[in-house]
Amino acid sequence: MTAEKIMTITAADYGKMVNAAAAKLTANAENINKLNVFPVPDGDTGTNMAMSMASGAQYERDAQEETVGALAKATAKGLLMGARGNSGVILSQIFRGMADSLADKDNLSARDLADALMMAAQVAYKSVMKPTEGTILTVIRESAAAADEAANAGADLPTMMDQVAHAAQVALDKTPDLLPVLKEVGVVDSGGQGLVLVLSAFAEVISGTVSEESLQTPDNAELDQMVSKLHAGAQANESLRPEDIKYGYCTEVMVEIGKGTTVEKPFDYQTFYDYIADKGDSLLVINDEDVVKVHVHTEDPGAIIHWGGEFGSLVKVKVDNMRDQQQAVIDEQEKEDQKNQQTAQEQKPAPDVAVFAVAAGDGVAQLFDSLGVYQVITGGQTMNPSTADFVEAIEKSQAKAAIILPNNSNIFLAADQAKDLVDVPVEVVKSRTIQQGLTAMLGYNPAASVTDNQEAMTEQLATVVSGQITHSVRDTTLNGQTIKKGDWLGMVDGEIVVVGQKLLETAKDTLAKMLDDDSEIVTIITGKDAKKKDIKALTEAVAELDEDLECEVHDGGQDLYPFLLSVE
Repeated sequence: MTAEKIMTITAADYGKMVNAAAAKLTANAENINKLNVFPVPDGDTGTNMAMSMASGAQYERDAQEETVGALAKATAKGLLMGARGNSGVILSQIFRGMADSLADKDNLSARDLADALMMAAQVAYKSVMKPTEGTILTVIRESAAAADEAANAGADLPTMMDQVAHAAQVALDKTPDLLPVLKEVGVVDSGGQGLVLVLSAFAEVISGTVSEESLQTPDNAELDQMVSKLHAGAQANESLRPEDIKYGYCTEVMVEIGKGTTVEKPFDYQTFYDYIADKGDSLLVINDEDVVKVHVHTEDPGAIIHWGGEFGSLVKVKVDNMRDQQQAVIDEQEKEDQKNQQTAQEQKPAPDVAVFAVAAGDGVAQLFDSLGVYQVITGGQTMNPSTADFVEAIEKSQAKAAIILPNNSNIFLAADQAKDLVDVPVEVVKSRTIQQGLTAMLGYNPAASVTDNQEAMTEQLATVVSGQITHSVRDTTLNGQTIKKGDWLGMVDGEIVVVGQKLLETAKDTLAKMLDDDSEIVTIITGKDAKKKDIKALTEAVAELDEDLECEVHDGGQDLYPFLLSVE
């Protein structure tokens, strides 16, 4: 039965709207991720928007005030502090604009909500230095225009929000016509898709069609689990990796011999044992006259269970995924390492101008530390730090000023937001890669002012060419290149220049495209999955390309990118 439609938005209604939006983004995060244009492992839009919105919803639920204006302000603050990636930051600005418009409102009319959406569009556009059409910005602008038109026509709230949701979808469908790269790849804008889900959730609440299940959003504990999952493996250095486990399922079966309806064979220990022994290792088979107990590590627990059923009734079945268990061990070790790092950080006095760099991988962190970075904030491609992560790090350091090295363009906006939330001067050096961040540190002088440091470090960015080798996570066509899932990709300064089937050949071809007559030094930062023979072959390839080149190799320990290359 359809609930009664909302004709006036109360504080309780607004809370439902926010939580429904958070739940919808969380449920659809992976689908949004698949819309990302570049087929590389990245801090995906869906995940970033879902986690940002979930933070906003948590702040809304924790708020004590009972007016729409107060809840809108709390939601915007939560989104700002939890904002991850550029899409999360822009979403936070949309809600900031709404909060500014709704500041003194106890309840909302259709006109009030339309004004809030129009203000949201204005603030979102102002938050981006060079607004690009065919993105989430287009979707919020067209949605706000539809709201304004509906309110001017005297529409009630359900009618208005239906028109807003429709306009949002129409704007999203047009994004490929406004942004050629979307049309080439055959997708709509991922950030715009996230906003469509937010506005459709609003419409469902206002029309009374939202379900209670749709209002169940992650709480703080679940958010921590989401973060831990995204961080998984970022700094793990255990000798046994989950993918190295040959037989991944610990399977235990207890069979009551000769009982039940599935019996097909008389029990013979050797026959029973030999079949299971062929299916795995770590085998233990114990039996008496009535019961046989099995423990085995296997890739096919179903076959073991079925085999047991042929000899009797299944009394007990237990299957554990050992790869997940090993990952949990790695995660726990990572948490302990981070705790120890934080303790050590608290004991280290900060310079007047402290540098905070974003990176993943123990070796990469050590490189930054050796160059004078005060603290490495864990993150990067697969996990974009939030605005709150930067604020917390800077405030805990007690530094008089701070420099942030994002080392990823998708982190720029979150870093910029942190500047306005701390009481000390902060500058962001717009490093797009780990290699640029390391090179920028050559311009760092702890005795210089934060402004002078920002200028000197920024000048260093142009002196390095950055290469990245990774694998494609989806099929696509980009810049005229057909890319299949699993292909190796060579990128130079963010552009895919090589697509190959073999890692080493892709790395060699990419490196060749990075060199020119002025090249002097090649640096290779090896990832967690880089093999010794490939590292050796790649260093030999440097000499083959130009015997005068100096080559340095560092163990970075990063995930997903077997090789990070730089040429200076």
